[in-house]
Amino acid sequence: MSSRDLVTLSVGGVRFVTRASTLQRFPESRLARMVNDNDQEFKLVNGEFFVDRSGVLFGYIMDFLRTLQVSLPTDFSDYQRLQREAEYYGLYPLADLLSQEHLLKPRLEILEVRFSLQEMQAFFRIFGSCSTTIEALAEQITVFTGQQSGQGWNSPFSSQKRLVPLPLERPSHHDMVFLCGTEYSAGDQVVARYVSIKPDNRKLINGTNVLGLLLDSLLKDGFRLISTRTVASEEKVECYTLERMKRAAGLAIMVNQTAGSSGVAQTRRSQVQKGK
Repeated sequence: MSSRDLVTLSVGGVRFVTRASTLQRFPESRLARMVNDNDQEFKLVNGEFFVDRSGVLFGYIMDFLRTLQVSLPTDFSDYQRLQREAEYYGLYPLADLLSQEHLLKPRLEILEVRFSLQEMQAFFRIFGSCSTTIEALAEQITVFTGQQSGQGWNSPFSSQKRLVPLPLERPSHHDMVFLCGTEYSAGDQVVARYVSIKPDNRKLINGTNVLGLLLDSLLKDGFRLISTRTVASEEKVECYTLERMKRAAGLAIMVNQTAGSSGVAQTRRSQVQKGK
């Protein structure tokens, strides 16, 4: 890459180095005209273009030019200021996306874990305000079952080869039900259910241990515990409520070069899912 392919900008005292082609992504923008020496307001000083605007907000604009996606931090709040900056630089597709603030703001997500310990079994029910989170959890959690005579159950892991996975009960798209522990079936047979939660490879049979691993996994995934309460004292049902800010679906611009357009970018809008 030659030095002619690189452009250095000093925006509000913050220095940016990028490719000329990145700034020319939207040929009608002021940044493209700047590179082509067609905008006299941007002065070249000691080999750098000086721009008297916010350097912090320009970082988001550079990210957009590189990825063609609006991806903002969960605590971002300066939508109107960033929209004004986009309009100043003549990046009207970006300004149009930023005007749809409701689509870009992160949303509060609530998750509720209900846990009941009865004799040798533990019952779990997980409710979530976001069905995609429940789907992801359903892929992480696996229940295994095995059967053995009561006399030989002193070493339950001895029969691990005979453990078979069970499907999770899904009453709706927003919740799931499963249990772990042991119970006696017909005769002297003991049915055991183990729970595994990825990426942990252990198969746990103790309900308290499963609860601890589940909550730890949710905390690592960005949730925070906001309350614990007893919802059914007679059945000893404990409820753990967690929340997190879920990044909204990002908005992307698709730029197409069409025949006879003289290099002018044609744009269309689409939504792309941005992670958890």
